[in-house]
Amino acid sequence: MQDTVAVALITSLSTLAAAALTGLVGALSTRRQLTHQLSAARQDDAERRATRREELRRDAYVGLLSACDQAYRRLDRRWVEVGAQEPAPGYDESYVAMRAVDEAYNLVLLEGPEEVGSAARSVLASITTEYADQRRLAGEAGGATVPLRERHRERWLAAIEVRTNRRIAFVDAVRPVLNRDG
Repeated sequence: MQDTVAVALITSLSTLAAAALTGLVGALSTRRQLTHQLSAARQDDAERRATRREELRRDAYVGLLSACDQAYRRLDRRWVEVGAQEPAPGYDESYVAMRAVDEAYNLVLLEGPEEVGSAARSVLASITTEYADQRRLAGEAGGATVPLRERHRERWLAAIEVRTNRRIAFVDAVRPVLNRDG
């Protein structure tokens, strides 16, 4: 009888040990799977955030270039208009377009990085300078019948060169940022 009890005791202990070992292996396996799933979820989230950041940056950069294009069109119109005198009190179309560039510039500053913000600041400064020059030159006496471009051809050509160089410098600053993120 003692042999039977000993065999039963050994059998039950080995069954309990096997169940405990199976539970431990199962728990470790589940833990490993959960850790892997958590790591994959974190990586997916990081990739989504990086993609979203790249999209926001690209949108801000394109928005600035688009606003610049509108401002350049307004400035160009002012260069070729006959009798482009000092605008009436209030805001003219060029000023409104310049403000749109300023708003787009603010988005670029938020999205960064600093080298792109600096290039954008140069673009904005060139537009502001060209606008101020136009207002000053338009106020000169005797120009009501001759466009600004004809009266100040050197200034017009210099303004076109500056805006082209600043825009190219901005695009050159943007490309590595977008390629680095993408």
